[in-house]
Amino acid sequence: MISARFLPLLAGTLLATTAPALASAPAAPVATPAPAAKAAGIQRIDPTFWWVGMKNPKLQLLVHGPGIASSAATLKAYEGVTLDGVQKLESPNYLLLNLTISPAAKPGKLQLEFKGDKKQTYSYELRQRTTPGNQQKVQGLTQQDFIYFLMPDRFSNGDPKNDYIKGMRAPKVARDSMYARHGGDLKGIENHFDYLKSLGATAIWMTPVTENDMPKASYHGYALTDYYNTDRRYGTLEEYKQFVDRAHQNGLKVVHDVVLNHMGSKNYLFLDQPAKDWFNQWPKFTRSNYNSSALNDPYGSELDRSLYNRGWFDTTMPDVNQSNPLVATYLIQNFLWWVEYTGLDAYRIDTYPYSDPKFLMQWGQALNDEFPNLFKFGEAWVGSTAQQAFFARNIFQPVDGFKSNLESVFDFQSQGAIHDALRGDNGNMNRLYEALQGDWMYEDATRNVTFLDNHDMSRFYSVIGEDFAKYKMGVAWLLTTRGIPQLYYGTEVLMKNFSNPDGLVREDFPGGFAGDQKNYFTAAGRTGQAGEAFTYLSTLANYRKTHPVVATGKLMQFIPQDGVYTYFRYNDQGQAVMVMLNGSKDEKTVDGARFAERTNGFSSGTEITTGATLSSLASFKIPARTAWVVELKK
Repeated sequence: MISARFLPLLAGTLLATTAPALASAPAAPVATPAPAAKAAGIQRIDPTFWWVGMKNPKLQLLVHGPGIASSAATLKAYEGVTLDGVQKLESPNYLLLNLTISPAAKPGKLQLEFKGDKKQTYSYELRQRTTPGNQQKVQGLTQQDFIYFLMPDRFSNGDPKNDYIKGMRAPKVARDSMYARHGGDLKGIENHFDYLKSLGATAIWMTPVTENDMPKASYHGYALTDYYNTDRRYGTLEEYKQFVDRAHQNGLKVVHDVVLNHMGSKNYLFLDQPAKDWFNQWPKFTRSNYNSSALNDPYGSELDRSLYNRGWFDTTMPDVNQSNPLVATYLIQNFLWWVEYTGLDAYRIDTYPYSDPKFLMQWGQALNDEFPNLFKFGEAWVGSTAQQAFFARNIFQPVDGFKSNLESVFDFQSQGAIHDALRGDNGNMNRLYEALQGDWMYEDATRNVTFLDNHDMSRFYSVIGEDFAKYKMGVAWLLTTRGIPQLYYGTEVLMKNFSNPDGLVREDFPGGFAGDQKNYFTAAGRTGQAGEAFTYLSTLANYRKTHPVVATGKLMQFIPQDGVYTYFRYNDQGQAVMVMLNGSKDEKTVDGARFAERTNGFSSGTEITTGATLSSLASFKIPARTAWVVELKK
């Protein structure tokens, strides 16, 4: 399914999808690469530096500079490091250097020499790895985590000095425009670590912090223009590393948002293409068909598969040709680099299914080999549980050689179910039951990331008609069902709107910017229902944090009856929590005898959010549109 995320970028560009000819080789390029820069010397080498002690001893360096391909490259003798070969590409402005870094190599500076019309020397740094054995780095995610998802540009401006960055294509802040930068940054997030902890969050997921130097709507970050740099309007590369360290010191994990499938059209690799086959090229602009069903359809056509994986996501987002082994290596090294450099805990992968399937397996395996604790969860916005499970580790046999090694996916099926359950006067509570019934397809469905909404869809509070009782039901479900819950920023204070356009659901967090009339970061500023919402959600989230039975306990659900859905979280230590959701507009009487296999041995219960006591488990009168989260007592 396509997100409306990038529609603002399409103004003045070709919107129609052009039917491609069936072609096994790339056709003419969509965009003409810009001429090589006139400046002398090597402009950059990717990766920008590397480490000794990596499990994979191979390193591929991409050297970029005007006419560099005419130079003879050599490596000055360095113990434990050999230059295995040099490879020219289609463009005269690139060279590939293939190195082997043996376990005997020590940190230091490699001296690379390039002899052409003139001699150039480049000092390339090898660093000592810090990740292995460091318990505060690459911690991964578990069911016990609670992810807070935010857009850095729209959360809080902590450093006004980076609001204007000279030389960037969209340098200025304009808070009155939903498509412009608003000034939020890493420092602003760091300033509110205490707020996130008081809410009960244990992990922060931010939309991409990598450089997005695009002329329009660059605030969202999904059209990266430099694989090896942060966007300076958020903070420097070193400041991001410090941000991760400080988050860890505050008991908060960091999720790094990445895009494998495409890049921004202002990326230097597209403006000066190493070779035409680094991108999926078409005779005319060709958009993806956005339908992943073609990938595992036993009757599917090669045309549909090609359109899905090789068609462009958007006009300003060149589709990367990951079937090219040189491109695959470039990307894999980049994502290894970010983990080792920063110590981040997890990757969220944007548009995961759109990438080349064989590349996804290579990418995932390389990360698993170097960082076994790293958690990876992908956006697979598809139409069924089976299709969603296809992109996670599952019980299926490989299809066309593809067997996903991704630990987790976003659970769009359960997200759609909670919306269906709470829409209208009498929602369909059966959808919640059915959304979990298919969990048998996964290797471990408890790793799925559950959520109510995100930056690509209408906000949950608006979808349910701004009904506060329903809001509490949704929050109760999110924080007690199986999986790793994710909350979109502002949901805790009832931020609302419909995604028409997306900018309306990406508004600034009240209190994060100078001159804001409201400040929801403080208890005093959260007046009325915004305060009630925060209190309700934080009560449940912090209970979840201190009572593992809710996060990691087994789950047993009962088929909904008369509009009431009941399930239990329990463990072998004799602890149990009962969750009862009445989606009806009427009070319901529920016979407790039906739940005897889970309530035997218990005599009463305490509702967590209110402290109310249920003196008997024989029968329940649950009010209309009410969620009960009941700790059972013996």
